[in-house]
Amino acid sequence: MRKNLRFILVIFDYIMKVKVYVTLKPGVLDPQGKAIHHSAELLGFEKIADIRQGKYFEIALAENTSEAEAKETAEKIAKDVLANPVIEDYRVEIVN
Repeated sequence: MRKNLRFILVIFDYIMKVKVYVTLKPGVLDPQGKAIHHSAELLGFEKIADIRQGKYFEIALAENTSEAEAKETAEKIAKDVLANPVIEDYRVEIVN
């Protein structure tokens, strides 16, 4: 079992990783961000002008994925699955 675990850890070192950040578009109301802002103020944080909440995803792709393929795949996943393009923006970042 330990031998298999080491093998799995080595494989994960070489997998292409992608980060996806999803945020509400400017002008879209953010009640969760407002609630967090209010809570932060109650805790004594006085210099906060605004807080907007979002989502963060890490996607691991197969080791034989090129950077161009990773970017294209992540963009499609972000657009079709992770974000609602009507009210959310997304940003994709490739991590080697």
